[in-house]
Amino acid sequence: MRLASFSVLGWLFHFIFSISGSAQQDTFTIAFGSCSRQTSKAQLWQEIVDKKPDVWMWVGDNVYADTHNMDSLRADYNQQKRHPVYQQLIQSSTVVGTWDDHDYGVNDGGKFYSKKEESKEELLRFLDVPSDAPVRNHAGVYQSCGFGEGNQSIKIILLDTRTFRDTLVRSKKKNRRYNLNQTGDILGEEQWAWLEKELTNSSASLHIIASSIQFLAREHGFEKWGNFPKARKRMLTLLTKTKPVATLFVSGDRHIAEFSKTTVNGLPYPLYDFTSSGLTHTWDKPWAEENKLRVGDLIVKKNYGLITVRWENNTPTVTMKILGKDNALFAEETVKF
Repeated sequence: MRLASFSVLGWLFHFIFSISGSAQQDTFTIAFGSCSRQTSKAQLWQEIVDKKPDVWMWVGDNVYADTHNMDSLRADYNQQKRHPVYQQLIQSSTVVGTWDDHDYGVNDGGKFYSKKEESKEELLRFLDVPSDAPVRNHAGVYQSCGFGEGNQSIKIILLDTRTFRDTLVRSKKKNRRYNLNQTGDILGEEQWAWLEKELTNSSASLHIIASSIQFLAREHGFEKWGNFPKARKRMLTLLTKTKPVATLFVSGDRHIAEFSKTTVNGLPYPLYDFTSSGLTHTWDKPWAEENKLRVGDLIVKKNYGLITVRWENNTPTVTMKILGKDNALFAEETVKF
């Protein structure tokens, strides 16, 4: 598996670790999050660093820019990157990521954003993606990266839900921002073809698919795969066709955290979507929101996600935790594949 979107020091750490003969380890940890306002003093970086994750994964809204001015976007990324504790994180962990709307450049933006090529360069610069990385050879920021080896290998697939996404359909209903776009797409044909190749005959023992917007939840009226039912069904069909072992989704965007879970015909395991959003800010107070696939509670507090993979006879057991300030544990879910 190729390595992509690593920070320079993080990549060096991963390389030394791999050739040292210690690549086969009992546990592997991935911390992730989204929605981090670069001007906020209410960061969770110290809590994340203290967990010593092998990987930090950005799932979007890595900064709040909402701009067509690339100098302004670069300044926002630089401010985020200069945070002294985030600096500790990128020196001790491998950093990968994708974008969502506010770092893409426009709120709820899609394929018609005029600065998406320039914005892509700023994201890749922020993530220290090497100049010869495959992601630089195609439109969009989708890419994959691999960790571990043999029967203890993990593939992270970072989707781009912005560059190719069709137009959202506005709703006139109260408390509902969008209706369904019955024919619209999210990924675009080039990304769909790439994704099928990544999943077909994959040698990885665990697949983590990162989508900036929620994949499973369908009832709420905000952005989600459910706004594009044709695309959502296509993803489920693709999973059934390619049958990747041990697969789960992670997502962000919503300023909430939750676990969603369903069964998919043809897959021998439950499919989870682990949403973690609101690194620096969330809603003022909890509220009731329907999600028929939710497992446990809806978390409306600043949070990040932690995925711990434990290998038992080369089979992954994945523990997912929603964590917050001062190491508060809000929710936990474990799946044995």
